[in-house]
Amino acid sequence: MTHSEAKREVRRIRDLLRRYEYEYHVLNAPTVSDVEYDRLFDALRRLEVEFPDLSAPDSPSHRVGSDLSNNLPEVDHTIPVLSLDKAYSFDDLMSWTRKTGKNLDATLSFIVEEKIDGVSIVLYYEKGVLARAVTRGNGVRGNDVTENVRTIRSVPLRLPEPETVAVRGEIYLPLERFQEINTALETPYANPRNLAAGTLRRIKSSAVSGIPLTIFVYEGFFRSLQRTHVEILDRLARLGFRLNPRVGLFSEEGIDAASLPPSPVERGWVVGDFRTMEGFVQERTKRRRELGYEIDGLVVKVNEIAMREELGYTEHHPRWAIAYKFEAPEGITEVRGIDVQVGRTGRITPVARVNPVAVGGTTISNVTLHNQDYIDMLELAVGDTVAISRRGDVIPAVERVIEKNEQSSTWRMPAGCPECGTELVVVGAHHFCPNRRCPAQVKGRLLFFSARGQMDIDNFGPETLEVLIARGMVADAADIYTCSYDDLMGVPGFGEKKIALIKAGVEKSKEQPYRVVLQSLGIPELGQKVSELLVEGGFRTIDELYGCVDSSGLERLTAIDGIGEKTAQTIISELSRPEVRGLISRLRKAGLRFEAEAVAPLPPVEQLFAGQTWCVTGTFERFKPRETAMDEVKRRGGKVVTSVTGKTTHLLAGAGAGSKLEKAQAVGARIVSEEEFMHMLEGKQGEEI
Repeated sequence: MTHSEAKREVRRIRDLLRRYEYEYHVLNAPTVSDVEYDRLFDALRRLEVEFPDLSAPDSPSHRVGSDLSNNLPEVDHTIPVLSLDKAYSFDDLMSWTRKTGKNLDATLSFIVEEKIDGVSIVLYYEKGVLARAVTRGNGVRGNDVTENVRTIRSVPLRLPEPETVAVRGEIYLPLERFQEINTALETPYANPRNLAAGTLRRIKSSAVSGIPLTIFVYEGFFRSLQRTHVEILDRLARLGFRLNPRVGLFSEEGIDAASLPPSPVERGWVVGDFRTMEGFVQERTKRRRELGYEIDGLVVKVNEIAMREELGYTEHHPRWAIAYKFEAPEGITEVRGIDVQVGRTGRITPVARVNPVAVGGTTISNVTLHNQDYIDMLELAVGDTVAISRRGDVIPAVERVIEKNEQSSTWRMPAGCPECGTELVVVGAHHFCPNRRCPAQVKGRLLFFSARGQMDIDNFGPETLEVLIARGMVADAADIYTCSYDDLMGVPGFGEKKIALIKAGVEKSKEQPYRVVLQSLGIPELGQKVSELLVEGGFRTIDELYGCVDSSGLERLTAIDGIGEKTAQTIISELSRPEVRGLISRLRKAGLRFEAEAVAPLPPVEQLFAGQTWCVTGTFERFKPRETAMDEVKRRGGKVVTSVTGKTTHLLAGAGAGSKLEKAQAVGARIVSEEEFMHMLEGKQGEEI
């Protein structure tokens, strides 16, 4: 066979195998026998061995995996990969839907999907070919498990169109196959999710290919713009992705099925009003044990993409989606005592100490009671017999009192702080210790500042901190960089080697970038996500942030996508406090970074955008963060604004563009795609684009 003949034959076989895989693993309607599929598969592998240059990363032959080691490197996500807020009753769910609509003063529709209990994954496709598969990780960075995911036959390696898109999904193991595999293992897994997660992290993809993992996808971030989540799911289905057919679409007034694209109707979606939605939720809850896979709840999302952008995100979750968690299994136990804990912000949290009880595979002996209002609602006292659940299968909670004791009355919060004796104050539903020098608060702030994910100071754990605090060596974060660690010489557990390691860890932490220092200060609302948004939004130094705070720049902060009014007000309030600025001043003097790394000056370029006013929305492949695209506009003489007005002439629109796109269209601004923008940067305007 000549090379050209082999090339044609390889193309023909690959097309057939892709079609057969889609029919079998996505449509569940195979059209050929396993024998015929295997015959074609073996023929393809022989041709790729004989003609190595014909091998390709999207070839079906890669489904078998490789024996080469895979060390699962960490990579950054290019889309938001956040967790979800939670509701535990239908009343809470309906309260959230109505509140969400009221906040926007808009009529919304809501998608309801099953929450698959599997492994969250993001599939990144470049020009239609699977380029990366990344686990959720911490939401910002995840493990690259591309080679392992290539072995999953329900994951397309090549799309029928050259789309560049990020797709979120859940990889899981069907229950029937889990039972077969788990019984044969020397050390069985507790559940299918753990087995799926362990499989994806194997260092050889050939070992993964033998486990029949599959996937449901539920979100797509396209370059082209979709107006609704219904359109996103429809587009994903047409590209060959496997979607869960058990989906509902509801609004308060009801949904007209005739207004939907044909594929949702064909897939048997349930549509209707909120009463229909209640029935759908009850049915899915009741029948979850009949499924061939595990689900731990339902996910409810705002359908309208423009409204999602208006709602934005908190640091931890989108405001436009919520997880409805099924009622957790319960255990019955007795409350032996109630203690209070003091957090780094001074918040007082009561904790019930209960007789150990097994709930959902975990033994529980401590249960948070949240605040006095929660305790009053339960009328809870020491000695009561209570029902304990694990809400969301994670957080232990007292659900109700089963039997009251005969002596004790409802427990009351102490008048003074258990750590320092300061009289407690009530703010909203919570009690606080107002003494910022309270030892528990000091320790909490220092532990937070030095922890992994923050300043990450090596050899600076709780035991070391307790000694430093007890000896009066540290009282705040700045003391970490100024105290004399040599004074620990002779203290039990602190020898010359350990002291040297502590010093090295403290010194190394000075290399942390500005955004990490900012989030490590422990300022409420100013966590990892917000600190990144501030830097990307142009506040690249603490002095620029001070300038905004001092000028009451609420609008400047809320103009940054993802920062709401509450977050902006908290940042302004906290950074106005003299003690916070004093701490920052001392940390600055100690050598910590309070400005983002300087960008080297760029050579002058032609002022192509002079007289133009640009805005940006959505996410991009080449510009991460997207503000770097606006830097190119400014270099070429253009003006950049954070919101669309009648003076806006151009909007650079990427995947997931929302309300800014509609506003730009309304004012007649030119909508520019990323590809067009790249041409414009090269000086190609008008008809050349």
